[in-house]
Formats: sequence, C-alpha cells, structure tokens
Amino acid sequence: MFKYYFEQIHNVEIWPIISLSIFMIFFLCLLLWVYTTDKSYINKMKNMPVDEDNLSTIKATNHE
Repeated sequence: MFKYYFEQIHNVEIWPIISLSIFMIFFLCLLLWVYTTDKSYINKMKNMPVDEDNLSTIKATNHE
C-alpha cells in the first residue's frame, strides 16, 4: 500500500539521507558541547536541585 504512494513522490530517496544527516549533525554538536563545556558549570547544574541557597531563594520568590 505505501509502496504505491512512495513511488508517486519524486526524489523520495533523498529524504532518509537528509533525516540521517540532520540527526548526525545534531548528535555530533551535542557531543562537542559535552566535551568542551566547563566542568564547573556541569557541577553547578548537578548540585542545583539540592543547593540550600538556591532552594531558599526559590521558596522566598514563590511566597511573594
């Protein structure tokens, strides 16, 4: 059934290549960002949910 629809589309073979290319570019950019990101930034974000100073600031702004 789908074979008939795909046969009617001109240049249908290019779309899988485009989608794979977009995925690979995104994935490689994400890997590059992970390896080049400052480790102190990663630790700051990792500790953010349990940080007491940040938690008290959030509670204070929610009550206002």
